[in-house]
Amino acid sequence: MGGSHKGSGPMGFDASQAGDAMWQAMDQLRASFDKRVGTRMGRGDVRAAVLALLSEEPMHGYQMIREIEDRTGGRWRPSAGSVYPTLQMLADEGLVHVEVAQDRKIYSLTEAAKDEAATAAASAPWAETEESDAGAFGGVPKAGVDLAQAVGEVVRSGSAAQKEKAAAVLDQARRKIYTILAED
Repeated sequence: MGGSHKGSGPMGFDASQAGDAMWQAMDQLRASFDKRVGTRMGRGDVRAAVLALLSEEPMHGYQMIREIEDRTGGRWRPSAGSVYPTLQMLADEGLVHVEVAQDRKIYSLTEAAKDEAATAAASAPWAETEESDAGAFGGVPKAGVDLAQAVGEVVRSGSAAQKEKAAAVLDQARRKIYTILAED
């Protein structure tokens, strides 16, 4: 095992490999939170989202799906199988009017829907606060990912002295986090 290669530190330690390992660990952490939090919403959420969008302007179904995905930052993309039945139900209730233009059904609100749409806009999935957006895990996952990004930047472009300082800060943070768990 004799020599070390370029970029390796003492004992064959390679900072770029450590950085890559850290990023892989953060990706696994993020994926585990994504699985627990999930991206499915209930029927009431689809209804609220559709009404909120139509309170702004008439749209076709696929446009609504894309708009919901954009407004939720990609966290939720409702399926056509949830949006179109909701639109049909709203039409049956007299809350949505349907017109066909250029071979597409364009949906708009009826006067009867204005009050319900205003209420729905306040409870639309993209109107959630950051606190509720963090879910049961609070802000810990986001803070962890943000920290990992900062550490990754130090690993990639920091000087040896900066990397040493960052390692000391991380060690101190780890100890403080375990202290929090030890509290009553």
